[in-house]
Amino acid sequence: METRLRCGWCEGDDQYQRYHDDEWGVPVTDKQALFERLILEGMQAGLAWITILRKRAEMQAVFHGFDIERLAACTEKDVQKWLGNAGIIRHRGKLEAMINNAQLAAADNDFSVFLWQFRPETELVHQTLKTVPSDTSESKAMSVALKKLGYRFVGPTICYAFMQSVGMVNDHVSDCWRHDAIAALLRGI
Repeated sequence: METRLRCGWCEGDDQYQRYHDDEWGVPVTDKQALFERLILEGMQAGLAWITILRKRAEMQAVFHGFDIERLAACTEKDVQKWLGNAGIIRHRGKLEAMINNAQLAAADNDFSVFLWQFRPETELVHQTLKTVPSDTSESKAMSVALKKLGYRFVGPTICYAFMQSVGMVNDHVSDCWRHDAIAALLRGI
């Protein structure tokens, strides 16, 4: 069995490793996929990412595949129903923010372009997880811009985790088997 060096945060759990190997850091430009990741990162606030991964399939089912238009049309009745589902993140503020954010994203035809404008100009290479920041000037700028538009659950740390997730930054450590492949993908954007 082949042993691959990975970023240490994903070791010890198959679901974490699959997410790390297949999704984390792969550049995403599709509006719908970007919206889902932004919502998932907001749902994580105060929780471990593994909690989100374990509830992700149920959230995708319950939240209409994170379809922006369908979520934008949701109401308090939907929130009440969701609050009774233990398979999802049952936090009223996060659920209401998701609807709010869907309404804003639905009205923005340039959502992807808007978000990707915050991609850092230079790539940082991390030798260890200790050098990976929790936020940056770019994530702070993204947070300010999103909040100004009325988005919620989009603080600088959430925005930076989102940037990592959708490949705006490559925070795979330098000896991780995914680092070079992700760097090559980013050079292609």
